Amino acid sequence: MHKVDFTINNNNNNNNNMYKQAEGGVQRSGDRTSPISVILVSSGSRGNKLLFRYPFQRIPESASALATRQRSPYALNPAGDVLEDQDGDSRFSDVILATILATKSDMCSKKFELKIDSVRFVGHPTLLQTPHTIQVVSKTDPSPKREMPTMILFNVVFALRANADPSVIGCMHNLSRRIAIALQHEERRCQYLTREAKLMLAVQDEVTATTESENSPQSPFRQILPKCKLARDLKEAYDSLCTTGVVRLHVNNWLEVSFCLPHKIHRVGGRHIAPEALERSLKAIRPYHALLLLDSEKELLAQMPLDCSPALVRLVKTCSAVKNLQQLAQDADLALLQVFQISAHLVYWGKAIIVYPLCENNVYMLSAHANICLYSPLAEQFSVQFPGYDLPSMLAKFSLPVSLSEFRNPLEAPVQEAQLIQMVVWLLQRRLLIQLHTYVCLLVPPSQEEPSQWEEEPPLAARVGGRSLSTPSALSFGSPTSSDDMTLTSPSMDNSSAELLPGADSPLNRRMTETLLASLTEHERQAILSIPAAQNPEDLRMFARLLHYFRGHHHLEEIMYNENMRRSQLKMLFDKFRSVLVITNHEDPVISIFQSPLE
Repeated sequence: MHKVDFTINNNNNNNNNMYKQAEGGVQRSGDRTSPISVILVSSGSRGNKLLFRYPFQRIPESASALATRQRSPYALNPAGDVLEDQDGDSRFSDVILATILATKSDMCSKKFELKIDSVRFVGHPTLLQTPHTIQVVSKTDPSPKREMPTMILFNVVFALRANADPSVIGCMHNLSRRIAIALQHEERRCQYLTREAKLMLAVQDEVTATTESENSPQSPFRQILPKCKLARDLKEAYDSLCTTGVVRLHVNNWLEVSFCLPHKIHRVGGRHIAPEALERSLKAIRPYHALLLLDSEKELLAQMPLDCSPALVRLVKTCSAVKNLQQLAQDADLALLQVFQISAHLVYWGKAIIVYPLCENNVYMLSAHANICLYSPLAEQFSVQFPGYDLPSMLAKFSLPVSLSEFRNPLEAPVQEAQLIQMVVWLLQRRLLIQLHTYVCLLVPPSQEEPSQWEEEPPLAARVGGRSLSTPSALSFGSPTSSDDMTLTSPSMDNSSAELLPGADSPLNRRMTETLLASLTEHERQAILSIPAAQNPEDLRMFARLLHYFRGHHHLEEIMYNENMRRSQLKMLFDKFRSVLVITNHEDPVISIFQSPLE
């Protein structure tokens, strides 16, 4: 990577507003993820040239208006443009920008990053031809002629705030590289970039001549926009980065350049999700998770390019909020790894989120970021989507944690149950609900003979980083539901989770149980062995086998998947050992990033 870091102190600069409205530009105050401008420079036989920049600066209509403006060292560039945004890139004239951004040939195909005072320029210089003379032989005139190439290199540069986040800088360099690769391909195929560059320079020369004769300053870049397809593409890229964060260009109406800025796409409650947190969450996806599309199947398929992967189309058509990823892979006839990759792709582009499959045992609660205004746009959309229901009343049902089984009415028609699922899906898509999972912690009470044990040695849950939990009470899980029969086959299990040998009380099984309990203190072992259920060798073996899950880091559904067990088996075991187990409900860290990002 080629990186240059300059610091230029401007003592006269007291303007902290870095997002003034430039003509034709979309800029937002306080948004450090949006670029200041996009710039295209080239280097060739005519020297270093600034071909296009957007937004272009505001131009006064007359010379008298120019005279009334307060003069400053950065108020006027050689082209006659008034540079209003003195904290942005507009303090630099076109000649200066062309000089500092058109790098040498040996710096091409590398990351270019230049910081000057409050502006950081990020690009990817790309070499078109080697900077030496070439021989051209004409069919009509066989004598070789020597001529210089018109353009040697070019650079698509994004001007950012100097304090921009490193992840934003990396994303902007990635976009610059993608556009450069597409332009390089089209230049070699049909000299597209050369034609566009000649057109831009011709317009600049024409505007300069008109300005000198009529003594009325004009911006050549405004005249370039309607005449140059490449200029319109760069403008579209800039506007998209400042608004939606999704860029889709068709360079020369031939090559598609797709890009998304995750800082703009992934937002919950007005806060953006950091790309690093998003990547960690995507790496933690498990087969028991589900993919929830944020758009309808029809809308999502319409947004896909014509040459997209057939596997992607098949997955979108098969996707359902009630299917886990393993079931989705089977129904779509795809490998599980491929389903993971496609799911991560859809999540990264903001087209889907990761949830747990909808079933009756799911416990949901109103999100702290939910908009509960009576007359919000979401309330109107909900009424249109579900006639006869209103959003505030629906959200009120989730003011406290509630499972979906509590909404089930045996006397209602199946249509009502299907509509309830659709409502919950709609609420999850708008991040109005969060799901709570069941976690288990081993918490042995202190002995009466040793009252200071809690201070001398914390319980197992505290030693392994467990959360602060409420006091245990008698557990009542209710009757099993249809989702209790949902079991998954784990691709791999720990040695400690392997099935024990047959025989209720064989010496080998006793030794294996003692080995699994060896990580506990003597007091914790005695407390567990004193429980009546521990007298049953089978129950004790199962408890010891699951002991490493009782640390508050593995929720009930994950244990079911890893151990290939039924929900009813686990709940029955928890009930038998409830005197030493604490049950708590909170969000799954893998999913919570899509529901309520950390403050």
